[in-house]
Amino acid sequence: MAALSVTAFSQIDTGTATTSQPQGARYQNQQPSPLAQYCTVDNPCPTPSAVGRDVDITPQPDRVEGGDRYSTQQQQRRNGNGSTSDLRQSNLQIPPARPTEFQQMVAASTGNTLPIFGASMFSQVPSTFAPVDDIPVTPDYVIGPGDELRLQIWGQVSQHGNFIVDRTGSISLPQVGTIHVAGLRFAQLADFLKSQLSRVYRNFDLNVNLGQLRSIQVFVVGRAQKPGSFTIGSLSTLLNALFESGGPLPQGSLRDIQVRRNGQTVTHFDLYDLLLRGDKSKDVPLQAGDVIFIPDVGPQVAITGSVNVPGIYELHGETNVAQALALAGGLTNTAASSRLRVERIPDRTQRAMVEVSQDATGSTAAQDGDIITATSIVGSFKDAVTLRGNVANPGRFQWHQGMRVSDLIPNREMLVTRDYYQRLLALGQPAQVQPPTLPGTSAANSATSATQNATVMSEGSLGIRTGQTQLAPGQTTQSQSANDASLQQRGGINGGGSSAGAALTDTSGTFAPKNDVVLAAPDLDWEYAVIQRQNATDLTTSLVPFNLAKAVIDRDPGQNVELLPGDVVTIFSKADIRVPNSQQTKFVRLEGEIVSAGLYSVKPGETLRDVVLRAGGLTPNADLFASEFTRESVRRLNKQRLNEFADELESQISANATANAASALTAQDAAAAASSANESRAVLARLRAAEPTGRVVLPLKPDSAGINALPEISLQDGDRFVVPKVPSTVAVEGQVLNANAFLYVKGRRVKDYLRLAGGPSRVGDSKREFVLRADGSVVSKQNGTFAERAIFADRNFEDVVLYPGDAIIVPPIIQKSAVLRNLSNIGTIIEGFGLGAAAIQVLR
Repeated sequence: MAALSVTAFSQIDTGTATTSQPQGARYQNQQPSPLAQYCTVDNPCPTPSAVGRDVDITPQPDRVEGGDRYSTQQQQRRNGNGSTSDLRQSNLQIPPARPTEFQQMVAASTGNTLPIFGASMFSQVPSTFAPVDDIPVTPDYVIGPGDELRLQIWGQVSQHGNFIVDRTGSISLPQVGTIHVAGLRFAQLADFLKSQLSRVYRNFDLNVNLGQLRSIQVFVVGRAQKPGSFTIGSLSTLLNALFESGGPLPQGSLRDIQVRRNGQTVTHFDLYDLLLRGDKSKDVPLQAGDVIFIPDVGPQVAITGSVNVPGIYELHGETNVAQALALAGGLTNTAASSRLRVERIPDRTQRAMVEVSQDATGSTAAQDGDIITATSIVGSFKDAVTLRGNVANPGRFQWHQGMRVSDLIPNREMLVTRDYYQRLLALGQPAQVQPPTLPGTSAANSATSATQNATVMSEGSLGIRTGQTQLAPGQTTQSQSANDASLQQRGGINGGGSSAGAALTDTSGTFAPKNDVVLAAPDLDWEYAVIQRQNATDLTTSLVPFNLAKAVIDRDPGQNVELLPGDVVTIFSKADIRVPNSQQTKFVRLEGEIVSAGLYSVKPGETLRDVVLRAGGLTPNADLFASEFTRESVRRLNKQRLNEFADELESQISANATANAASALTAQDAAAAASSANESRAVLARLRAAEPTGRVVLPLKPDSAGINALPEISLQDGDRFVVPKVPSTVAVEGQVLNANAFLYVKGRRVKDYLRLAGGPSRVGDSKREFVLRADGSVVSKQNGTFAERAIFADRNFEDVVLYPGDAIIVPPIIQKSAVLRNLSNIGTIIEGFGLGAAAIQVLR
């Protein structure tokens, strides 16, 4: 086989036209030559002087068995780094052609850019021609110059050899002479050679086969992606050449591709026969000198909407709309039975719209430039109603005359969602077992483990928060355990409660809580459901509310509304719409010194006193004054205010840092300003990390006792009331010489306990001392609140009388920078956000 070559009528190295370039023979869009990727140092790209000649792009093939085949060496070309690449497997991506004017018009009219049907078949073409090999030679194959004949003779004479048909069409056999074989069909070749050898030999037999086949040169002209001359294998067909040339341009015809031979048209090939029916019977074998002509595209129509294959189709024998729709695969199963819309340009003057009924598509002519649109059915349902919301099986249901709500929802079971059963099933699954604390485990590790366990709660646990201990970064004092114990008794630990620490010391102090009572799903709203209905006259939408309980359970005719076709019935849960407080499902936790501590559902109108009474009342050891009442809504509000305060403080820190940096005169001043800013930001970060407890201070006195002392406070879902036992200590914390918990002695005052703790240290701020009462209130020395909140209105802060569970806090001295001065009023922060004593640890 001769060297595979392509003659491209363009300047191969740049893709630009030259003066010798024939009309219309340049690469589309002036793309660089696709051969450039094969250029190396050893095999440079062709020069401009190669324009118009056959350019060799493959190595010379060896003659190997099996017909027109590349050898391993022939299939690979050396790259610059010595590696090899298989030319057969590399394809060229044809750049997307610019949309035709008709495509642009269709896009402007329909909003969709439709592809030209069949063009995608040629979107990727081989970068070099892979010859057709390893296929049987047909009996009709015509022998020609360049073919290799493999002849085997046995009998009276034994001889074999490979013989190339020369340019005269002959082969030369030893002792026989020259035999002319060109023009013979392969089926005739064996008998013809045997008759020629019979003139010399007797009693022999022979076998003839074809080795490597010749190459032929064909021409692709017209509206082709890559027009030019192509050297291809002699077994190649029209389709092979089309793929090699990149197929037709968008302006070229797919339905009348012609092969011309010796001045006559051999075939008219319709590519739609192959694409739509798989028929390639007119895909003729090519011969040397054949011309493949791609004419201009014929009449085109655009078919869009509810058809199987929307696109732009070329008409070739189709005369009516029905035949055009058949090219697009016909209508889809969602196409409406209404009329088709046809946009056309009659007399090439202006656009016009034509509506064609589906039974008249066979009698309506299809014209060049038509845009045929098949509409889909409207997404409405006939005689159907929709049920949605808090139901087991939402969806559409058949409507019938006289249908009412109770027919759509015949029983209560239809109002239980599938999500409820799934979550209920999850509640019955075993929880992950946490390893117990081993003897010798450090207190810090135990606290960390308990904190982690406490935070792993079931989803939807009613917002009940478990106790957590947060230590300030770097705080490792020996008295920390005693401080934590006293804080637990008082309810000051961040996120926890005094009562939990005091009343449940033998349980939650050792084991993390695992179990809780949770709602598997929000409760149903029996008081309200609604029907969404569209008025058939003016198409306005109205809402028809009804009482779900009376409609489904009582079958009240006034609430069991009659349904109409198209109605949408929505069932709500109490999580969808906030219902009155009396209708809300509420769970509260009663813990500590309560006879039957546990979780209780709140009945309509019940108060805290009523629920505690229903739980058996208080035990004799209950310290009602130190009780802790927390509420989730209060916690969220306090957290929001704390974030707002932190945002304001952050702005002040940034402004102050900028001002200090600008006023710094020396490097030491700049370093001091930067250090101050970093310290302020560290304080701010700890402030943001603080979590309010959501504690509500109850109006109780130190001597309050019994259920009747409890306030008549209404309850919310997730409320938590913890009553500790009477504590026996008073804590002194903060910047004192001996921070510790001391036994309570009736009548002792602030100065007495400060004396036991050794008094404030040198970094303690004695002017801002305060007392954190067991009930959560604060008595501040700085703000003078001791005169208002002290039980006996003591004149001096040091004379304030303390009670079991109280704590004296001595804060550190804070440098009076422009920013940190805002943090000096510790008592105000504690009171405003309900942070408890842990806030002091955070702000240290």
